[in-house]
Amino acid sequence: MRIHIATDHAGLDFSTRLQDHLRGAGHEVIDHGPVEYDALDDYPAFCIRAAQGVVADQRAGVEALGIVFGGSGNGEQIAANKVAGIRAALVWNTSTAELARQHNDANVISIGARQHTFDEVTSFIDTFIATPFSDEERHVRRIGQIADFERDGSLLPDPRQGEVSAADGHA
Repeated sequence: MRIHIATDHAGLDFSTRLQDHLRGAGHEVIDHGPVEYDALDDYPAFCIRAAQGVVADQRAGVEALGIVFGGSGNGEQIAANKVAGIRAALVWNTSTAELARQHNDANVISIGARQHTFDEVTSFIDTFIATPFSDEERHVRRIGQIADFERDGSLLPDPRQGEVSAADGHA
């Protein structure tokens, strides 16, 4: 599998070690992160490029996933999710890594490098990579609704529409 990876300075050490781990497991790793430590670097471009790589590969029929790192993983997840077609999940244990794939067909995970040990991080990532999407109808349907909104802004009808609003007393 091809793995696109990106980080900022906070996850640079983890990223380097993780790339070795992933290559050792037989994965092709594409690094979109910084080439040297800079405490003032900006993560958005790194993470967006990794996410763009995942989408381009998946559209081309290449099996690919992405991993983005930062101090907390929050900003990195937000940046990756700005790329159309990305479903990036913040992961903090093996259960969230597994559920991100099973229920949400996440194609990128974000991890807080300052929040976990290297062994924890590798277990999250190995779980994420090994877990298939469930293909359950309810999950397919929900992912489709997210994709519809991303594509053209469409949403399911609001169940409150036509009811009197408690806030303004109008229908």
